[in-house]
Amino acid sequence: MKNRNVVLLLLELLWWAITAVIVWAVLSKIEQKMYVWPFQTLNVVFIVVFITLVRYTFFLKHTFLAKPQILKIALMLLMFPVTFMLINYLNKFTSFVEQQTWDSLTGHLPPFEKLDFEQFLWNEMLFFGIGSILAAPAFAIRMMISIWRTRNLGTT
Repeated sequence: MKNRNVVLLLLELLWWAITAVIVWAVLSKIEQKMYVWPFQTLNVVFIVVFITLVRYTFFLKHTFLAKPQILKIALMLLMFPVTFMLINYLNKFTSFVEQQTWDSLTGHLPPFEKLDFEQFLWNEMLFFGIGSILAAPAFAIRMMISIWRTRNLGTT
């Protein structure tokens, strides 16, 4: 049992390292071209939530969440406000871009780079934003299934 916990801990740390590398890879491109990126924290939240929830949804059996029922219930219930919070944050980003345009953020870039970089920012934020919004209810459903399976079948 102790050996399994060590392996689970190492696997969890590996996944957090992979998540950190992905965050660094995405944000380093933005840092190179932008003077200021007011959505940096939001960007990190979207990426971390997306990767973590998708990982827990598909690999639940190989995480520390596999057995504790109370924790699964709490996380399942937490996904409702998290979903609406993520929707609100994505709405703030899209509203900013629609109202302020990109010029305040990317106006310093050469014209041939500006459009490509704005497209990258838009696609990246929407991919991770919408992905995290969809991952939250999917994770809640997975928690509900896992709770049922653990109670009735003894599996995850």
